[in-house]
Amino acid sequence: QVQLVESGGGLVQPGGSLRLSCAASGRTFSRYSMGWFRQAPGKEREFVASIRWIDSRTYYADSMKGRFTISRNNAKNTVYLQMNSLKPEDTAVYYCASDSHATNPGEYRYWGQGTQVTVSS
Repeated sequence: QVQLVESGGGLVQPGGSLRLSCAASGRTFSRYSMGWFRQAPGKEREFVASIRWIDSRTYYADSMKGRFTISRNNAKNTVYLQMNSLKPEDTAVYYCASDSHATNPGEYRYWGQGTQVTVSS
C-alpha cells in the first residue's frame, strides 16, 4: 500500500523559510515522479512544483520560481520542498502527490494528507 506523509509545515513570518518533507512508502520510490500542490481556503488545488523520476528534472509554477525548490532523496524515499521568501499568499495546505510531474492534479494517483503552512506576522 502506497503512503505519502508530509511534514514540516507550521507558522512562519513573511520573508521566512520552511522545508516540507514527504516520506513515501509501499513501493520503489525512485521510479515515480513526484509533485507538490497547495490549496488555500475557498480555492482550487494549485500546482506548486514537480520532479521527474527519470532525470530529476524539475518544474515550477511561475509564482514559485526562484523562491521554492523541489528535490528528492531516493535513498530516504523522500521528496522535499524548500520554500524561501514566503509571503502571506503562500498560506495553504500543502500536499505531495505521486506518479506524475504534470501540473494537473488529476494526473496524480496517490496523495498525502497535507501539511498546513501559515505565513503571518
